[in-house]
Amino acid sequence: MSLPNHDIRRDSGLSREMGLLGLAATGICSMLGAAINIIPFMIQRNVPGIGPFVLEAYLFAAVPAILAALSYAILGSAMPRAGGSYVYASRALSPYLGFVASFSQWFGLSIAIGIVSYVIVPFLRDVALALSFETAGAILDMGPVRFLIALVFLWTFVVVNLRGVQLYQKTLVPLMFLMFGLGAIVIVAGFSFDHADFAGALWHKEGMQLPTTTVPPFDFSTHLAAAAVLFATFIGFDSIAQAGGEARNPSRSLPLAIAIAVGVVSTFYILFTAAVYHAVPWSYIAQESLSRDLTAPGLLGLLLPAGWTVAIVFGAAIALLNDLPAMLLAVSRLMFAWAEDGIFPKHIAYVHPKWHTPNRAILLSGGMATVGILGCYLAGDFFLGVDLLVMSMLVNFLFMCLSVLTLPVRNPGIARNVRVISSRRLQLVISVLGIVLLGLFLAVHIWKDLTSPAAWYFSSTYLWLAVMAIGSLIYVREMRILRARGVDVDALFATLPPE
Repeated sequence: MSLPNHDIRRDSGLSREMGLLGLAATGICSMLGAAINIIPFMIQRNVPGIGPFVLEAYLFAAVPAILAALSYAILGSAMPRAGGSYVYASRALSPYLGFVASFSQWFGLSIAIGIVSYVIVPFLRDVALALSFETAGAILDMGPVRFLIALVFLWTFVVVNLRGVQLYQKTLVPLMFLMFGLGAIVIVAGFSFDHADFAGALWHKEGMQLPTTTVPPFDFSTHLAAAAVLFATFIGFDSIAQAGGEARNPSRSLPLAIAIAVGVVSTFYILFTAAVYHAVPWSYIAQESLSRDLTAPGLLGLLLPAGWTVAIVFGAAIALLNDLPAMLLAVSRLMFAWAEDGIFPKHIAYVHPKWHTPNRAILLSGGMATVGILGCYLAGDFFLGVDLLVMSMLVNFLFMCLSVLTLPVRNPGIARNVRVISSRRLQLVISVLGIVLLGLFLAVHIWKDLTSPAAWYFSSTYLWLAVMAIGSLIYVREMRILRARGVDVDALFATLPPE
């Protein structure tokens, strides 16, 4: 006999203590990292011919990101629970698609947390060198030291996450404002200088003249390839959805926090990139990107006093540091949601009675991130992990748009709880446009990956398929256990997890 649904349900144990500012900070800090200091400039190497059209490509990249964000807002208003993206897809598409897609998302984000922890140290090294602390800079450049410092950063924020939502918010929100304050230096400085100023500084300090380059014609395929790369910088706002079980007034605060995060970050991205290109000619960036790695601090360093350059580099380090607590929250709540539904070992859903956090899920996520640090240390590279994350998130965003399309058909009771963009016609427009654009970006990403000259085992597509296969095996095993216990699986996934 199947167990009725209420026999396997209980209170989640999580505490709704996260306010709108904490939720918005979670999304903003997950999105803003070192990428903004690097990708808009190194894209001149990665996508030859993009030339002066980087801002246009950024605006195009923002469109599918906004459509995915709107889909998250719609679904979040109806299903405000921990592990949001998993819950949305499992109730609107199928339990299997919900689990395997979020499993690849969890894997990619966990590895990304390790990558971020590892990449912070070179920024601190650059701060030390800019302050003429050569010995400290040399020490920070040593492999074992870099590995140990990365572990310290990671596990410090694991402890912050373990100790509850209040400490999490008190840590994250001030760091967010500090990040914006230091990032504003780039925007103000960039718009304070022009190409003539840069040409003079380049000649004075390095004895070089600006290259003369013909503006390339606008090419849609090049524009699309650049937009697909720049889209990676919008990944992260989904962290807000994963905190759905701890948000106050979630049906309102989750969609509003997503809108704030995407709006603020998109505006910052455009202003930041426009400021650097206002001061530094694209032709110089394109030429130099072929021979060395470029960053915003490195480009503006020719124009600014050393102290301001240090502040910019430190701001980039803070932006990376902010990623850690927000992303740890996101991945741990995914694990918690799986375990709560019974498609992952049940003991992972344990919530600490005092701190009201899923401490076992947090510790396991920290352990997987540690593997990411170790992989960076041993391999000396991290781009494969980044590509895996991009692919996982593109699939996840695509599933969110599909979920908006299918929720009223598969789960009409839950669909009636939608409080944001309740017009079905508008939902369909958002969903279909999101599916088309995200599908296009995913196809471009896969094509670039499979046509890369790298060996197949360095392909993010094959690695993603392997992760999906592992997730499928876990799903099959846990579903067999549920059915063997007599659980009514259909009833389980027709309702939401407990509050």
